[in-house]
Amino acid sequence: MSLVDTIKKTAVPIHKAGWPFIAAFFIVAVIIGWIWDPLFYLGLLLTGWCAYFFRDPERVTRINPDWVVSPADGVVSAIGPAVPPEELDLGEEPRTRISVFMDVFSVHVNRAPVAGKIIRQVHKPGKFLNADLDKASTENERNGFVFETSHGPVAAVQIAGLVARRILSWKSAGDEIEQGERFGLIRFGSRLDIYLPNDVTPNVAIGQNAIAGETVIAHFSGADVSIEPTTRTD
Repeated sequence: MSLVDTIKKTAVPIHKAGWPFIAAFFIVAVIIGWIWDPLFYLGLLLTGWCAYFFRDPERVTRINPDWVVSPADGVVSAIGPAVPPEELDLGEEPRTRISVFMDVFSVHVNRAPVAGKIIRQVHKPGKFLNADLDKASTENERNGFVFETSHGPVAAVQIAGLVARRILSWKSAGDEIEQGERFGLIRFGSRLDIYLPNDVTPNVAIGQNAIAGETVIAHFSGADVSIEPTTRTD
């Protein structure tokens, strides 16, 4: 096997949304390197970090309609009742919310927590508060998806943070989506809120690390957690 083939086999894929930023970082590194040589190496380091930020590794999702998988890599920052943002049209009653906070070193590609049809997708302009704050759920810029499932509607909300200024999504209302399938990306630190029916049992704890598409964060009432699920790699 050649060196090039080895690199291709072992390197983590980079999402296409990241290449313009990686190229920009490298060009800046070259320009500032003309001014002072050591600045080039600093710029090269930042270029490497940018490539690392936009990594998009494959994930193996255990598919089970009674399970909810994490839509994001990061730390579980909140578990408890909360009223969904009004634009989701899920009513004013609190639902079980699980929040996953992504720092600038997390994989930022987001994946569907459940399978189903997207019945609503709403972008809401807002502030850029620290995404770890509870009020970021209702005050920050965000992009919400509502999935139709056999257990009722499930929502996932991409929330911009203090550094994140751009939410990307490539799914919209009317689309069918598989559990663990990619649906969006947030640039440079942020958070995902998942709003679930109240008959779910959380399967994670605050402070626990979650992996998008792989970590089972909750299961619905009556789920037989002993059943071996099917898997998909993507």
